[in-house]
Amino acid sequence: MKKLTTKFMIATAALVVAAGAASAQTMIASIPFEFRAGNRVMEPGTYRVDLSRLSGASVFRLLNVNSGGQAIVLGQAPADPKETWKASGQGKLAFACTSGRCALAELWEGPDSPYVYKVGHPKLGKDETAVLREIPIERGKGE
Repeated sequence: MKKLTTKFMIATAALVVAAGAASAQTMIASIPFEFRAGNRVMEPGTYRVDLSRLSGASVFRLLNVNSGGQAIVLGQAPADPKETWKASGQGKLAFACTSGRCALAELWEGPDSPYVYKVGHPKLGKDETAVLREIPIERGKGE
């Protein structure tokens, strides 16, 4: 299953690159800590979060506006956003953090989106528990 997911992620990344400017939505987030997104380790910084919809799949690209580092993740298992998120009126990125390590776990575009998208991240060990850290994202201008 892991090999299939990896192959699907690579194929999705290739489609995103080929689609170029197919983004329907661009958002900005300031992330003050190192985190994992997919299989990449990302440094703290300001990120442009682009959403593309390809054949019904939601694909997110996180681009560090300073270093140019990027990760592409596939939105999985859509769920309803938390009531507190809806009330805030802002999109959110949620990170599962444990023992000083954080991994992107959920993305919500904001009030115009009915779904929060879960993102694959490393599994926790038997005795580990994660705390969700929420970072607001704001609509940005496309480039």
